[in-house]
Amino acid sequence: MSISANGTAVVTGASSGIGAIYADRLARRGYDLILVARSRERLDELANRLIGQTGRTIEVLPADLNDRNDLGRIETLLKTDTRITMLVNNAGIGATEPLLASDVDRMDDIIALNVTALMRLTYAVAPALVSRGGGAIINLASVLAITPEILNGVYGASKAFVLALGLSLHKELGGRNVRVQTVLPGATATEFWETAGMSLHDLPGEVVIRAEAMVEAALAGFDQGEWITIPSLPDIADWDAYESARRTMMPHLSLKVPAARYGISSDNHTQVA
Repeated sequence: MSISANGTAVVTGASSGIGAIYADRLARRGYDLILVARSRERLDELANRLIGQTGRTIEVLPADLNDRNDLGRIETLLKTDTRITMLVNNAGIGATEPLLASDVDRMDDIIALNVTALMRLTYAVAPALVSRGGGAIINLASVLAITPEILNGVYGASKAFVLALGLSLHKELGGRNVRVQTVLPGATATEFWETAGMSLHDLPGEVVIRAEAMVEAALAGFDQGEWITIPSLPDIADWDAYESARRTMMPHLSLKVPAARYGISSDNHTQVA
């Protein structure tokens, strides 16, 4: 059995689409892998192919991350397996219908997987990586994190959570040798669209990126030290301007007096004519 100098990467949602491509590319970069998804058959097929092509050590862990027992098993693994140097939080589900046409139980499932499971796995691995001297967490969000009005609002809100968590963890863990990268893909050609209730063919071709190209761009961003990666954004200056505007507002978001435009006296809490 080979031992990877890069350590072992855990990839969730690894049986197909973006997760399977991350697994392929990381194995070719010299990582050993632990692949997590619900379908053992698809995981075994992927693992056998990658073992044959790369010679890496690859394990499969079938798990439904919306099942608390299965989720707990993966949390324990992340906390205790000292080989692990990277977590790719890719598992997620989506929806495309508007709120008035949505099933609330489906929305609950989205939050459980996209928010709760991702948060718990991140919280399991982050202290472990710090104690091991470093590592990386790659969280898959979406451009819907900053454009939630385009599709289902709960899905967009779940990805906004991932973005906010990444911003916070980048600040908290950056000085502890733990890289945190948040990836915001646009529309990507995967099975996501069918499971979310919309055909990929309904989207304009010019807005859909190949999944392979998306992952390769995200990993290039990782190599370049990006902590926010938007693979399709032509000019990074646009993100820099967005982030600069956010930071400009920060000192003014919480003050002891209301803004003058509201005409409220801070002394007696009455409206000023």
